[in-house]
Amino acid sequence: MLARALLSVVTASAVALSPATAGPTLLFDPADGKILYAEDQDHQWHPASLTKIMTALLVFEAIREGKLTLETKIGCSELAHSQPPSKVGLPVGAEMTVETALQVLILKSANDVAVMLAEAVAGSQEAFVALMNTTAAKLGMTRTVFANANGLPAPEQVTTARDLAKLTQAVLRDYPNYAAMWSAVEMRMGKRRLRSHNALLNNYDGADGIKTGFICDSGFNIVASATRDGRRLVAVVLGEVTGRERSTRAANLLEYGFHAHGWKSMFGMENVNTMPVAADAKGVVSIRHAVISWACGTGRRRTLARSKRKREKAVAAKANAGPQKQDKGPAAAKVKAGAEGPAKQDKGAAAAKPKAKPQGDKTSATAK
Repeated sequence: MLARALLSVVTASAVALSPATAGPTLLFDPADGKILYAEDQDHQWHPASLTKIMTALLVFEAIREGKLTLETKIGCSELAHSQPPSKVGLPVGAEMTVETALQVLILKSANDVAVMLAEAVAGSQEAFVALMNTTAAKLGMTRTVFANANGLPAPEQVTTARDLAKLTQAVLRDYPNYAAMWSAVEMRMGKRRLRSHNALLNNYDGADGIKTGFICDSGFNIVASATRDGRRLVAVVLGEVTGRERSTRAANLLEYGFHAHGWKSMFGMENVNTMPVAADAKGVVSIRHAVISWACGTGRRRTLARSKRKREKAVAAKANAGPQKQDKGPAAAKVKAGAEGPAKQDKGAAAAKPKAKPQGDKTSATAK
């Protein structure tokens, strides 16, 4: 009876995590690959700047093999300079160290720096992409294809929530000495202060990485990790329509995982590396029509949605206030309708603060 009751709670909690418009998600323990929650984990999706997790892994590998060091200077080529935002914007011929390049790649999600690193590791972006796909195959990322080093729009560049989990597990397991790069909230580059796109690092207890991604066709993606009481969990969230919803969904998944991990293990859990590919796994789709972003020409939806919420709050507050008796004396103060104000909105476990415009890029080609 106890087991049945617990299972019912698990099922109810999992369903509550799944809004009708949600994209693929996966919550797992990177220490052993066990899955706490999965939804459409084998559906293909555009990774956007989550691509840069693979780019960073291959740079880490090159450093370990002695091909590069953190102090190695790398230059900005014509191809790197031509990449659209998000970017640092170095002129052709300018240099930076590999260490700075990695920090900017991860925190700023700089597309130009991704190409600089790719060329430094493999000589050209084309050769680097071949290396990316070879490595993906070795990691068992069977439904992933890379076409560039930064995640900018390319029809053939696809992955899945499960494949991203395998990639993240490899990065965290094999290169723990770079953990500080994934958890950095901001950095200085000369006189510029660069800030992370990962809102959870500021407002979710235990958050410690790792990467966000966004293009119009993919929506807002994130691979988010957090550690509490020595246990680390990772949530993969793909295809949210706003950055705020991306953060909220990732935080909800992580919160569920920290509460459920102990007793969920009583029923056995699938593993990211051994669970069979879903028979109903689908190919990639675009959700450009649903995304709310100035970069995609749909930012007006955000303004209209905000105005609608304000009107609904005002109506609700007025209804909740109800009829109020008014002092009929000559000095009676007028009772204002809705004087109690709009009800405070529950921001969830780690909702990101709403912004009028997305960070960084203002073009539809953004990968961040």
